[in-house]
Amino acid sequence: MTDTATAVATAHPNIALVKYWGKRDEDLVLPLAGSLSMTLDIFPTTTSVTRCPGMPADTVTMDGHPATEAVARRVVRFLDLIRQRSGCGDHAAVDTRNTVPVGAGLASSASGFAALALAAATAYHLDLDTRGLSRLARRGSGSAARSVFGGFALWHAPDPDAPDPDAASYAEALAGVRVDAALVAVLLDTDPKPISSRDAMRRTIATSPLFPAWLCDTRLDLPRMRAALHAGDLAAVGEIAEDNALGMHATMETADPPIHYLTGQSYQVLERVRALRAAGGNCWATMDAGPNVKVLCPADQAAHLAQQLTTATGYRTIVARPGPPAALHPQAETGR
Repeated sequence: MTDTATAVATAHPNIALVKYWGKRDEDLVLPLAGSLSMTLDIFPTTTSVTRCPGMPADTVTMDGHPATEAVARRVVRFLDLIRQRSGCGDHAAVDTRNTVPVGAGLASSASGFAALALAAATAYHLDLDTRGLSRLARRGSGSAARSVFGGFALWHAPDPDAPDPDAASYAEALAGVRVDAALVAVLLDTDPKPISSRDAMRRTIATSPLFPAWLCDTRLDLPRMRAALHAGDLAAVGEIAEDNALGMHATMETADPPIHYLTGQSYQVLERVRALRAAGGNCWATMDAGPNVKVLCPADQAAHLAQQLTTATGYRTIVARPGPPAALHPQAETGR
């Protein structure tokens, strides 16, 4: 394969309602427990990959500028995996455009590696179904396995006795969901977080006395969440999601040294959500590895809730609904 090929793909971030926090295998990015998420219709990432025969090294640009060394290293490592699978040794030019703040706990790595997986697999002519694409995206960032899919997605943790755990860990679209939900994101801080999710996971697993119990609870939360989504019980969905997120942050805060992603402003928003719920509101909070709070609510109440939260806290809010799967741009041309 000596031709040039370009592919362009877009993917959206997802927010886990049952969290992924902890790997059983760092190289294969295999989770200790399954997780379940909602892909959003906001903050897409668009990535182009161009194979360039004869180019001496990969180039990686992000939002019009050369990527940082750490980001470029992750992308090149991911491309090496694709080159190994495709049998094509060409280097590539990668250009990524984000509309989500990077590294702020708003799932930029999920949308980023889902878009990169689809564009690179296409440019290198890998023939993958959605399960194979999800497994590939997982190797770049675990949560990217879920952003391959639109709506609600379930990422399976492999059985400890699985003969091929790599093949057993993939995400899939969750059918039969009967809730009409939205997420209101309260944007408290969009700067990069002080410690990466990868490093925070390692420290939490190694040192938090609460982590084993949270992991056990998460494995129970997953079937409960699926049942609530299929039953159309948004209150149960919200209660499970909020408890799971608060438990995850408690494990981090009892790590040694503690990891504090949530700020005073985060807790202010959490208190406001609780107050609104006590007054009869249908709203429940969830937080990823960052200070920003996402509030689950019925879709037809999202605009009013966003206005209430902005008025009460002074922070910008944005409404997200279930979003689309990762997709190629039809105008992208690939050569053989």
